[in-house]
Amino acid sequence: MHLLIFLLIGALAGWLAGVVMKGRGFGVVINMVVGVIGAFFGGWLLPRLGIGFGGGDVGLFITAFIGAVILLAIIGLIKKA
Repeated sequence: MHLLIFLLIGALAGWLAGVVMKGRGFGVVINMVVGVIGAFFGGWLLPRLGIGFGGGDVGLFITAFIGAVILLAIIGLIKKA
């Protein structure tokens, strides 16, 4: 059940990141996938930077959103090159 919630929160965060990063998104489905990957990426990166948002679904959403925004920015830079 936790995995399903994780995937749903990651997908929602990816969609929102695509909305925020206008022009760098790749469509709804790909942005959702980036959100799920961003949840893993943010969960790995943010604690190493000393940034934490607490536990629970809200903390996971914020972490996934930040991770997805970072990934969309990186992918956008690579795509332009």
